[in-house]
Amino acid sequence: MSSRSFKCLRCEGATSMYCCVPLCDTSSRFNSVVSFHTFPLDKETSKKWIHYIRREDFNITPNTRVCSRHFKSDDLIEPSAPTGRRLLKKGAVPTLFEWNNYSTSAPRRTGAWQRREVSPPLNEDPVPVDLQHEEHDYCSFPVPAAVDLSLDQTEDLRKEVEQLRKQVEELSVRHRFCLGRFAASDDDIRFYTRFVTYNHLMAFWRLIEPASHNMVRVTRARAATTRSEGGASGNASGQCLQPIDEFFLFMVHLSVGLTQRDLAHRFDIHQSTVSRIITTWAHFLYTVLGSVRIWMSKEVVKAHMPKEFQDYPDTQVVINCTELRCQTPTSLLLQSEVFSSYKSHCTFKGLIGMAPHGAVTFMSSLYAGSISDKELLKQSGIVSLLKPDMAIMADKGFLVDDCVPCKVYRPAYLSKREQMSADEVKETQSIARLRVHVERLIRRVKQHKLFDTVIPLSITGSINQLYTVACLLVNYQNGPLVKAWAKD
Repeated sequence: MSSRSFKCLRCEGATSMYCCVPLCDTSSRFNSVVSFHTFPLDKETSKKWIHYIRREDFNITPNTRVCSRHFKSDDLIEPSAPTGRRLLKKGAVPTLFEWNNYSTSAPRRTGAWQRREVSPPLNEDPVPVDLQHEEHDYCSFPVPAAVDLSLDQTEDLRKEVEQLRKQVEELSVRHRFCLGRFAASDDDIRFYTRFVTYNHLMAFWRLIEPASHNMVRVTRARAATTRSEGGASGNASGQCLQPIDEFFLFMVHLSVGLTQRDLAHRFDIHQSTVSRIITTWAHFLYTVLGSVRIWMSKEVVKAHMPKEFQDYPDTQVVINCTELRCQTPTSLLLQSEVFSSYKSHCTFKGLIGMAPHGAVTFMSSLYAGSISDKELLKQSGIVSLLKPDMAIMADKGFLVDDCVPCKVYRPAYLSKREQMSADEVKETQSIARLRVHVERLIRRVKQHKLFDTVIPLSITGSINQLYTVACLLVNYQNGPLVKAWAKD
């Protein structure tokens, strides 16, 4: 194969094909002799091609070609017509490359000094100097002398190579901002993801990882919409990060509240890519976690009822509202809708429901901050889940007795009286001690620092998904709300 000569002619055409083999610069633009072949459809044969051309983790496209220089002549089917197309035999694999001198069995050549010492036979005339130069192959490479190493030395060298490889991998991980960099520190995992330990995080990842293979990415959806509407062609950009690192990026954004520009610098990707990753994972987790039923039946709630609720055994859910500060709109009409008189700021408002043992069992969508607690409870949809034999526990601001079909445990009002009775004081204190745990649950949600700052109006399109995901993640990220409530 090394002795082949290739005639270089200019081929007229709209596009040129190039060989994907490393160190091969063959192009169809100036070569009419070499043919170019696509990768086989058979996966096993395609893997052999990738292995032989030394292109690990290689992304194959319909335009990827391997030229005929890398195949043996027996593997090629010459065309019968002069203008026909050269084909490959089934199962043919490229084996001829520059690193093996375009030969499958290159002979071992002797060194120049060894050839010089060899004298011609006595019965033959010496070869003229000019012919010696003509027969010499100047493209050949001298074979290095064999090094005599003992088995122990070879084993020591192998161990040293393995150690150096591990050091390179560790340095690469330390340099990159990724999940693997913080895997050994539970404190860092807690800071960046709000999961208690790395093992908790990986257990959650194993739950969602199978579904992530069917994730619909924002980039692909937009590309499909563009093609269907305008007929434009184009491929969506590929993934810049591994799926688990994309999930880690989303959790850092949610838990630490880093801006998209900051995340782009940390993960060494473009800011628009960060935006697409956040939106994609917000929709994905909203769909996956939202498909799990979190509202519990009365029997399940009773089975996990802490003894502290023994005076209120029919309590189904403890509810409260929370508000997230948002950027002030420029429109005066919108300002009046989202302005909260309680917070004296523009806010989004949502309702959270907690089971007596501390799990999130209900959360509403976010509404404008001007909505009242009573109206929010009506529109949230929780009323349809309550039964007459249930009870809810709420703050004294929830005057919803006429809205729900069940009993309401609520601290007592003075009702223009000078003081409450002793029984009312005891009941108020008892309810307050139990109801305060829903405040602790809301604080866990707001430990995601994205909601602890003023939310920009630019993300209002996905704020409901982000808020819902943060509420649902609370059930996975933390231990029991009260350690004494944990059951063995």
